[in-house]
Amino acid sequence: MIPWVQLDSATTPGGGELRLKRRGAEFSIMLGTNELMNSRLSGSEEALAKLSCQKIGPRKSPHILIGGLGMGFTLRAALAELGSDAKVTVAELVPSVVAWARGPMAEVFGDCLDDPRVTIRETDVGLLIAGEKAAYDAILLDVDNGPEGLTRQANDALYDLAGLQKARTALRPGGVLAVWSSGPDRAFTKRLKQAGFLSEEVNVRATGKRGARHVIWLAVKPG
Repeated sequence: MIPWVQLDSATTPGGGELRLKRRGAEFSIMLGTNELMNSRLSGSEEALAKLSCQKIGPRKSPHILIGGLGMGFTLRAALAELGSDAKVTVAELVPSVVAWARGPMAEVFGDCLDDPRVTIRETDVGLLIAGEKAAYDAILLDVDNGPEGLTRQANDALYDLAGLQKARTALRPGGVLAVWSSGPDRAFTKRLKQAGFLSEEVNVRATGKRGARHVIWLAVKPG
C-alpha cells in the first residue's frame, strides 16, 4: 500500500487547518480527521453542475456562480455543459486551494482555470451573492459540508433564511440555487420554501452508482 504524503497545509479563516495529501495519483483534502474531498470521488460534485445547467435550460450568455473551487469537479462539469458565451465565476475563500489547483493538482485540473469563460475570485461567495441583484442564472454552493458545515461557522449565513433570501435576490427569474450536502436536512428544505424557492431534493452517489449518498437541492426562483 502506497502511504499518504502531506504536501501542504493552509489555515481557514475560521481557524481550522486544511491539509493536502497525496497517495500515488490520488489526492485528498482533509480538515482534521474529516476528508472534505477526494480526487477519486467526483460524481456528486459533477451532478451539482449538470443538474443545475439542465434546470435552467438554454439561455443566452448565462452567468454561473460557483461557491468553492475544491478539486474543480463542479467547475469542469459546468464548462462541459455550457456554451462558449457562458460566464463562470468561482469564489474560493482559501487562497491556498487555488494555489494547489495550479501547483500540485495541476494534472487534476487540466486547463479549466485558463478557460476564457472562467473568473476565479479569492473571496467569500456570500459577499458576491449579497452584492448583486438578478445577476446570476445559477448559484452552485459546494461550500463546507452542506447546510450543517464543518469548516467555518460563518458558512451558516449562506444557509439561514436571510442568506437564502439574498441568494434569491441575486438570481435572475427562473434561476436556480443548487446546494450540495453530505446528507439530508429537513430544516433546510423548509427554509428554502420560506425563502420563496420552488425546490426539489435529489439523491446522488459519490461516484457513479457507487459510494456514499449525497444530497443536492435544486431551488428555482419563480420567473
